[in-house]
Amino acid sequence: MPDFSDLFQHHNSLPVISEFKIFIFNRSNITPAITLMIIIDFEDKYAAAFKQLNLEWLQQYQLTEAHDLEILNNPEGTIIAPGGCIFLAMEDGVVAGCAGLMKVTDDEYELVKMTVAPAFQGRGFSKLLLAQCLEAAKQRGAKTISLLSNHQLETAIHLYKRFGFIHVPVGKSHFELADVKMILQIPAE
Repeated sequence: MPDFSDLFQHHNSLPVISEFKIFIFNRSNITPAITLMIIIDFEDKYAAAFKQLNLEWLQQYQLTEAHDLEILNNPEGTIIAPGGCIFLAMEDGVVAGCAGLMKVTDDEYELVKMTVAPAFQGRGFSKLLLAQCLEAAKQRGAKTISLLSNHQLETAIHLYKRFGFIHVPVGKSHFELADVKMILQIPAE
């Protein structure tokens, strides 16, 4: 498989790319096509896609709350400006998934709004997004990453466990329907 890494490192007009994979699919017997999966930093032009992706899963599981809407209506102000970040998984220019880190304290970040659109599930986007969030938390000096979830989201909870998150009591939360809390301690380097 060709190595496209030089293209992304030296071409200034392309977005900053944290990670990428190239998949080659033979869509017909005549012309093979290249599908590019990338993780990029959030830009305001993707705010509507970020909101829609999250509303789809929240509504599917009947989990939408006022605090969700506050975040989704203003991701820049609620996540990024206070010191967090949002990453988008893209495939051929389409937002396939997203995940964010919300600053709780200088030592703790919360994993928020992680989802992958149904059409893109099962292809590794969740793992890439979660790995990118963990790396970003380390770079920001986090000692702990927390997350709030709901027991209905079994696939997500299983993924978090595979990455080393452990269950802890939920305690006080902005989300009434959050009945799962998990944390990951980041080892000092």
